Amino acid sequence: MRRTLAISAFIALSLAACGGSETSTPVSLPPAEGAADSAPETTVPEDLCVPVGGEAPEPDIAAPEVLETNPDKPEIDIPTEAPTELDRTVLEEGSGDAAEAGDTVIVDYAGVRSSDGLPFDNSYDRGEPFPVVLGQGGVIEGWDVGLIGSQTGERVQLDIPSAQAYGEVARSNIICENEDLTFVIDVRAVVKAVDPGDVPTEPGVELSKDPGVDDTVFEDLVVGDGEVLEIDDTAVIRYVNFRGDTGEVLETSWDADPLQVVYGENLLPGLLEGMEGLAVGGRRAITVPPEDGFGEEGSPDAGLPAGTDMIFVVELIGKY
Repeated sequence: MRRTLAISAFIALSLAACGGSETSTPVSLPPAEGAADSAPETTVPEDLCVPVGGEAPEPDIAAPEVLETNPDKPEIDIPTEAPTELDRTVLEEGSGDAAEAGDTVIVDYAGVRSSDGLPFDNSYDRGEPFPVVLGQGGVIEGWDVGLIGSQTGERVQLDIPSAQAYGEVARSNIICENEDLTFVIDVRAVVKAVDPGDVPTEPGVELSKDPGVDDTVFEDLVVGDGEVLEIDDTAVIRYVNFRGDTGEVLETSWDADPLQVVYGENLLPGLLEGMEGLAVGGRRAITVPPEDGFGEEGSPDAGLPAGTDMIFVVELIGKY
């Protein structure tokens, strides 16, 4: 499926965060079976580990911009005793669908050692929420299990024993061998697994007639019942882009991680206008003339001839 238009329409112009930068996210590196024996190069010698009560080293965060102060970053109360089993504490209730295995949760998180609260990583300072597909083994077991049942807007604390984190494998000079970990996690959105039968294969509205539409027009295919999208919100979306005159699919994001895009003037004018008033849970068909899209020249290499309308079908999964 072509993706060149997706880069122009959403990713390059308005990417909020979707794994785009190289960052230190140890939670995303689950230990393989037998890793303590088969991968000694990943083990940090005990004498290099920061002792309990020691001072944290400077964070190794590779990102274009690091936010010096983020008011959303939580303070973390560590457990009074070392966790012997996964302890899940909801600090703030969420709403909507509960996350199940196979769903994607988009989260911000901060992680510390349970023993002394020494921080090792967080997404808030990077300004990059982190998408996690549950039940796939792509994160440590404490997350894979502990985020089941989460809802959009929830803040949850996970106190994770080392056996459900990295066990005997050290990951850094803070995450040492047999280290218990504590996370506070803000669930930005719960994205249900894609049902192949629910993927739009046609625009759902009348195709453009020569010479096409004069201005951007839109029609709600599904009316959302959640919060309404506002300027500067980060929208969590899926979309399919159709050629306006034939209905041919130009490109789609439906089979990939949900896009997180800032709803503002950096979007194509047709998308900025066409997404106005869209509510979470809604699906909308937006017909965009060339002047509100990529211009009269179109993008022939991507299958969009000159002077041709586009029809975006956009589903708003969540916002924050």
